[in-house]
Amino acid sequence: MKTPLMADEPVSAYDAKTHLPKLLERAAAGERFVITRHGKPVAQLIPYSEDDQAAIARTLAAGAAIRARLARRGIRLSDILMGESARELAHAGHRY
Repeated sequence: MKTPLMADEPVSAYDAKTHLPKLLERAAAGERFVITRHGKPVAQLIPYSEDDQAAIARTLAAGAAIRARLARRGIRLSDILMGESARELAHAGHRY
């Protein structure tokens, strides 16, 4: 029989699948888990927080407010980006 899952230890994908209901209960209680495949981290199981959704909403609202202020001044993001797309800016300096 396997030893019980510990929050401080990584959880294999097999154990996560086998013990998912127990892991969900523990995550709901505030514990976090790193799920591994062949010993390498591939995912995290973390507690859900309504605060995360509120933070995302605040960030999106702040971005919209900045965009509106720029628009009132006649400035468009395309003017600032000098023809570069957001994707190009996000990947600037990456080697493929």
